[in-house]
Amino acid sequence: QVQLVESGGGLVQPGGSLRLSCAASGFTFSRSAMRWYRQAPGKEREWVASISSAGGTTMYPDSVKGRFTISRDNAKNTVYLQMNSLKPEDTAVYYCNALGRPGWGQGTQVTVSS
Repeated sequence: QVQLVESGGGLVQPGGSLRLSCAASGFTFSRSAMRWYRQAPGKEREWVASISSAGGTTMYPDSVKGRFTISRDNAKNTVYLQMNSLKPEDTAVYYCNALGRPGWGQGTQVTVSS
């Protein structure tokens, strides 16, 4: 059974940084591409980053490109999202997901506000 536990969210001022973590279990993490998504109140869930199983390929939408960096540690079954230059519009609950596998974690709240 896929289990995903996100952490690292919080309240940060505009221009600040946060590093999110997602601990995964219940599947072969090192063989799974991973993604981060976010969902703001009243909006649909939005993809924000992807990383290949070995970590050599990453992708981002234009809205976060150059500010967010996804990475992974296959020895720790953990995927990370480093978020820099945060903006109020980045406020959302952030979730990780294993590509092609069902299941979501509880998410971690990120609030960007002065």
